[in-house]
Amino acid sequence: MKIGFIGLGIMGKPMSKNLLKAGHEVVVCNRSQASVEELKSCGASAAANGAEVAKVCDVIITMLPNSPQVREVVLGKGGVIETAKPGTTLIDMSSIDPTESKAIGAALAEKGVDMLDAPVSGGEPKAIDGTISVMVGGKRETFDKFYDMLMDMAGSVVYVGELGSGNVAKLANQMIVGINIAALSEALTFAKKAGTDPELVFQAIKGGLAGSTVMNAKAPMMLERNFKPGFRIELHMKDLNNALNAAHAINSPVPFTGQVMEMMQSLKTYGCEKEDHSSLVKYYEKIADTTVEPDVLQ
Repeated sequence: MKIGFIGLGIMGKPMSKNLLKAGHEVVVCNRSQASVEELKSCGASAAANGAEVAKVCDVIITMLPNSPQVREVVLGKGGVIETAKPGTTLIDMSSIDPTESKAIGAALAEKGVDMLDAPVSGGEPKAIDGTISVMVGGKRETFDKFYDMLMDMAGSVVYVGELGSGNVAKLANQMIVGINIAALSEALTFAKKAGTDPELVFQAIKGGLAGSTVMNAKAPMMLERNFKPGFRIELHMKDLNNALNAAHAINSPVPFTGQVMEMMQSLKTYGCEKEDHSSLVKYYEKIADTTVEPDVLQ
């Protein structure tokens, strides 16, 4: 299968490499030519813009930072829509506002082009080893057609519903993760302020109902003061902003999401936006005038 791949960033580059490893012919496009040259050395060919990609590919994947970039690459000057033939499929694997997914899909449909929204979860390590989770919205028959191809990049590919549903699922994931990190930060800060070792509190509760994947991943980072980014605060803010916009568009109140967004905005003013989202604990530490770092790490 000849696949167009637009966007060779932290996630897109290893994902496109996995398609090459699976035996697909891949045509890449990216603003940074260094990444294009790297992919060419792996066997890919290159195109200058979305229109050039669409001339030679019947399926095109986009992996871009946010809604405006997807709209520009797909519908803008030199975009996919200029040359895409009826029957072409666009698979947008970016994490964007689901209302934008629907709008872009509607514009493509007028040209006979189908679309799936298929955002991913898992971060760079899982993109490299091909075990990302993919949440897909669109026509079921289109999902079935490209399921095997998506699995060449992923460990899990799940159909969620109509177009936009993939990004709804991704935003729901980001809402839950952000709120969990905030709750964990609040609890560990409380423990330290109460004079109890937060490391021992973590060990005591992680096996109970409060335990979670988020707790197991983020509590050690908070306790060890390791805020090297696995997922940066600024990226989580982008997702929460999309969640707020999408929720407001359908009159769905999201008070916890709004509060976490403001906590992260506060951290951005302190220059923490490029740190891991576990750095959210710093918000609580500041207002409680303490630190969750245990006196003696266990």
